[in-house]
Amino acid sequence: MIKINKAACVGGGVIGGGWIARFLLAGIDVDVFDPHPEASRIVGEVIANAERAYAMLTGAPLPPRGKLTFCKTLEEAVVDADWIQESVPERLDLKRNVLTQIDAACRPDALIGSSTSGLLPTDLQRDMQFPDRLFVAHPYNPVYLLPLVEIVGGEKTSHATIKAAMEKLPPIGMKGVHIAKEIEAFVGDRLLEALWREALWLIHDDICTVETLDDVIRYSFGLRWAQMGLFQTYRIAGGEAGMRHFLAQFGPCLAWPWTKLTDVVDLDDALVEKIGQQSDDQAEGRSIRELERIRDENLTGILQALKAGDGGKGWGAGKLLKDFEHSLWAGAKAAEQPKTSGPLRLVDTKVSPAWVDYNGHMTEHRYLQVFGDTTDALLRLIGAGLSYVEAGHSYYTVETHIRHLGEAKLGQAIYATCQLLSVDEKRLHVFHSICDAASGEVLATGEQMLLHVDSNAGKAVPAPPEILAEAKAIAEAHASLPAPDGAGRHVGQRKQG
Repeated sequence: MIKINKAACVGGGVIGGGWIARFLLAGIDVDVFDPHPEASRIVGEVIANAERAYAMLTGAPLPPRGKLTFCKTLEEAVVDADWIQESVPERLDLKRNVLTQIDAACRPDALIGSSTSGLLPTDLQRDMQFPDRLFVAHPYNPVYLLPLVEIVGGEKTSHATIKAAMEKLPPIGMKGVHIAKEIEAFVGDRLLEALWREALWLIHDDICTVETLDDVIRYSFGLRWAQMGLFQTYRIAGGEAGMRHFLAQFGPCLAWPWTKLTDVVDLDDALVEKIGQQSDDQAEGRSIRELERIRDENLTGILQALKAGDGGKGWGAGKLLKDFEHSLWAGAKAAEQPKTSGPLRLVDTKVSPAWVDYNGHMTEHRYLQVFGDTTDALLRLIGAGLSYVEAGHSYYTVETHIRHLGEAKLGQAIYATCQLLSVDEKRLHVFHSICDAASGEVLATGEQMLLHVDSNAGKAVPAPPEILAEAKAIAEAHASLPAPDGAGRHVGQRKQG
């Protein structure tokens, strides 16, 4: 796996800030150059939103956050980077000038990506001394959540550059798609432009309001597109006869005068004001930051749902998330060597907005999720992690007893510990505690019995010697610990004394 060791971002606006957050949360140091006087504040707000979103997106252990450095000059920012992302405003003369400066100041082997949404890479690389390492890396907002990057080379871009760019994206949870020929607006924006043009006409002609139009998308085909795209959706629409039948049935409709795709609407003051007012009404007073947070919550929920698709294998962007989490767990395994002289501290997290109920408290099933994450961390520690499960064996939880002793609240930092009470050939008996990270107060405990199984045979079997040896070493170290308060209790049992 080819990884980005250090990144530089030139421009820290909406897109540049999203790139910065994506790199940082992947554990990559980022040097930034942006002459805007409030660049630090703007980037900081984007990073805060990204961290909030990642807490909802995944329970996998992120690497230590990369170091963020704001540089006084462009040259200082790019000098040591191996991936440089340019995200300055969409003006050809400005981008050419910036890219030429980057080209002159960076390492000879550095990759240079431009976040342009429509300018041709051949035009961008015209004045560069080493144009072979320049390519378009067009992301989608928010960059820290949406994984797609359109990779487009110019006439002088080398095949090696395209290959390297594509290979360096998966380790940061992104998917590169190589656009074979450079055209204005590439693929994604061409599709969006067609829809946007028709939408403007529908508002102009008072067919509907902006809210009605958005509702048509988000309550219907937008949901289908999120998980299956356009052509696969229409393949299903063709029934058992598939795509060919669909094209035969609906192809003639393309000649009908339904749309105004070839006409450009006049965005005069009246239409701008109409759209602006309807958009204000639709927002209901919510700020841009509030809308971003709602967007991120919705996107993380969709991605989590897609991760469970196709029988748990993951589907579309959810499959990419699942693979990304797999790499995060694999990378964290070497660092998971907690001391066994006390209960193992295996999970550190925060109570995210997706975890709370109407009172702002962590809802019941999230306690079980944290206990499950703690058990998973223990299993990885003894060698029964994801690869072990994929090979056909695992430990299944057969009993759970949870006690709620306190309240975990929105944004609260918490951690979970595990005490291994006993081990035999087929069973693990564990006792978990969820604690407040600041005070150490125990908020909940979970006692569980796990059974080792052969998943393919569907029955309990003895664990292999190497797994048992790791588990018994921890159990022996924990044997001298006091029995945890609450171990062995049944539901409703009165406290002693």
